[in-house]
Amino acid sequence: MKTGTAKKRHVRFLSRSRFFVVTLLLLQIAFIVVLLIFSTFYFSYASIGLYIISFVVCIHIFNKTGKMAFKLTWVFIILMFPVFGGCFYLIFYIQSNPRKYRRLIQKFRQLCRPFFLLSNDVLPLLKDQPCYTLARYLQNHVHYPVYANTYAEYFNGGEAYHKRLLEELQKAEHYIFIESFIIEEGIMFDSIFEILTAKAQAGLTVRVLYDDLGCFATLPDDFSTNLIKNGIECIVFNPFKPVLSSLQNNRDHRKIIAIDGKTVFTGGINIGDEYINIYEKYGYWKDSAIMLTGEGAWSLTMIFLRLWNLEISLRSNAAHDDFAAFYPWNTGSCVIQNDGFVQPYAESPITREYVCENVYIHILNIAKDYVYINTPYLILDETLMSSLMLAAKSGVDVRIMTPHIPDKPFVHLVTRSYYRLLIKAGVRIYEYSKGFNHSKTFVSDDAVASVGTANLDFRSLCLHYECGVCIYRNSQVAKIKADFLATIEHSKEFTLKDCAPNAVHVFLQDLLRIFAPLM
Repeated sequence: MKTGTAKKRHVRFLSRSRFFVVTLLLLQIAFIVVLLIFSTFYFSYASIGLYIISFVVCIHIFNKTGKMAFKLTWVFIILMFPVFGGCFYLIFYIQSNPRKYRRLIQKFRQLCRPFFLLSNDVLPLLKDQPCYTLARYLQNHVHYPVYANTYAEYFNGGEAYHKRLLEELQKAEHYIFIESFIIEEGIMFDSIFEILTAKAQAGLTVRVLYDDLGCFATLPDDFSTNLIKNGIECIVFNPFKPVLSSLQNNRDHRKIIAIDGKTVFTGGINIGDEYINIYEKYGYWKDSAIMLTGEGAWSLTMIFLRLWNLEISLRSNAAHDDFAAFYPWNTGSCVIQNDGFVQPYAESPITREYVCENVYIHILNIAKDYVYINTPYLILDETLMSSLMLAAKSGVDVRIMTPHIPDKPFVHLVTRSYYRLLIKAGVRIYEYSKGFNHSKTFVSDDAVASVGTANLDFRSLCLHYECGVCIYRNSQVAKIKADFLATIEHSKEFTLKDCAPNAVHVFLQDLLRIFAPLM
């Protein structure tokens, strides 16, 4: 499955059936708008009825469970378009009935829960540590256990990650599971695909799960078919359809590569050449990832298996996997020497638990000396904004690193709109000058850190499937801190003067923030 140039891939995209999917979706939106406008123009009673619908919808939105920022955005849209705004909301959400999906999620959460903790419970060993409340929340409430007997290795860029990944993939003896938001054909993919094909031919179970919208412009339509022809099981997550539905927002943004349940990789790095700087897309691509070897790797393996089997159940009545059969220490104990503690975690937007945001808020709340944060996007709700500002006002050294070269100009403009309030509260903001900072890390007080897939924006924290790893009293905490401080040397610190060059700029930022939950 060798690939051509990036330019040829983008040209090829325009001729795919996916282009027509987008066209149909836009035509659907245009038809609804024209129909509503036509109805109100010729029938005065229809106009009155639509106004009433919009009023009732606003009351419903305000009282439903969910983030206030999403509610205010929709109410603002309805106020701007009172005639058809309420109907547009109803059309968007009535077609998004996730009841069956919600039931399946609950089923597999209950089914898989006993398999996460197949070794000793080590949570009590953290009882005297500041991170105990965070660890207890993740283990007792959302059921992601703490693990010992795990070696962790942090990667501060895609090049080192890629090299180590290929080494570990070659060691696979039983199975390889890959879950990725983006897969793009190129040098990185080809090097991985070569190993996957060889392992599948040798009789190993090889599975690939990728997000359809994430790969919308990077993969050909027959990509999954080609994987299956080469002996690789494949699922395309949440296939993009030309139907107005809020479920299209729920993307699989996780990055998990699990090998035999003994070794696993996760973090911000997708499978594409820009992530390992084969070519520069937005300057140098700064990213992060973490590898776990030992008991902690099993947790992310189970997170993959749970979503894989959920997707299989949506498509057929096939029996689910025998999860225990994948456990690597059925016939003996794990002999990896303990290096602190690790706690993988994940979240699903359907459950509305907001696990990733809760992890970040916990870290801010327990910090005493410092919290250093890497994120490509900074689009905050009121809760996270308040936590950041309160920590800084309480004397905690809070620093945030974002990109200087944006991949999405409007989103970057909204990101900068939050700088003013944060800097006034004492938060220090940096922009990585050499290129695009795609890292998603928190590190605090030389004691706790998180490396994962979730950005500090509404999409990651509320709409996407995400995952990460908390590490406590682990040698890699110092490495994550050192990476952040080293990155500052290639960054510009923003001041209040930098944030507000003129009144027009400030107004545009404030206006875009209204629509921030939709970005």
